[in-house]
Amino acid sequence: MASFNKVILIGNLVEDPELKQTPNGVPVTNFRIAVSRRYQRTEGQPDADFINIVCWRQNAEFVKRFFNKGRSILVCGQLQSRTWTDNNGQKRYTLEVLADEVSFVDRKPDSQQSAPMGQPSAPAPYSNAGESISFEEMSTDDDLPF
Repeated sequence: MASFNKVILIGNLVEDPELKQTPNGVPVTNFRIAVSRRYQRTEGQPDADFINIVCWRQNAEFVKRFFNKGRSILVCGQLQSRTWTDNNGQKRYTLEVLADEVSFVDRKPDSQQSAPMGQPSAPAPYSNAGESISFEEMSTDDDLPF
């Protein structure tokens, strides 16, 4: 039986992510994002879905370091469900996205352009470590290799 489980979301963080560690010292963060629906039922604000996201290890540290409440984020991962029994003996259920990749969607807000002393600044989306890239200008479409 074939199966496929891939989720790609762009939304805004509902609150600041909180970095935690497992008893073995593995970093993890859980946060929610608001994803606007395409259509709205009522006038005014568009409806939104609030989706739980879980990030582990480097992804968890990345989200904690560079994202805060209201910031847009792109999340790629897989949908997973969990059940557990809470302290009151009630059976609980949750559906969440286990993030494989997280990324910036927008530019860094103006208020964060210069980070305070000792605070990290966001890395450039791509850096080729000092290599210079030169592009060859092509005169016409006839020169294209495809």
